[in-house]
Amino acid sequence: MTVNLVRHTGGCHCGRVRFEVLAKPVLKAYDCNCTICVKKGMFLVWLPKENFKLTQGEGHISCYTFNTHQAKHYFCSTCGIHPFYQPRSNPEGRGISLQCLDEEETRKNAEVVPCDALDWQNWERYLDEHPKARNLTENVE
Repeated sequence: MTVNLVRHTGGCHCGRVRFEVLAKPVLKAYDCNCTICVKKGMFLVWLPKENFKLTQGEGHISCYTFNTHQAKHYFCSTCGIHPFYQPRSNPEGRGISLQCLDEEETRKNAEVVPCDALDWQNWERYLDEHPKARNLTENVE
């Protein structure tokens, strides 16, 4: 099955960090229940890292890690917004904050999967039981 990918742009609140992604016109976003995503209120769109391009602001990005320090949560050092991250469960993927995309229509039309669909609070057990969840990049398949 061939999918036509489109370019989506986004960034942080102050505009210093900008990115673009290639993904489906209508995105699937996940309401993650892990401790950091719950506190940030993030709806995540997952895609392969080759479909993500930082276009501005490399010098304004800071990285937060915790626990095993494998997941990389990137944020703007000026405004503090977390536009994207590198998941621990899929280091070859990128998680993009749906709320950080520019296009209002894209955000409005995105399918948001409820957090109980994924149990990232107990992610190691969840991934043992659902190995396909290691690569949730179906947005671009």
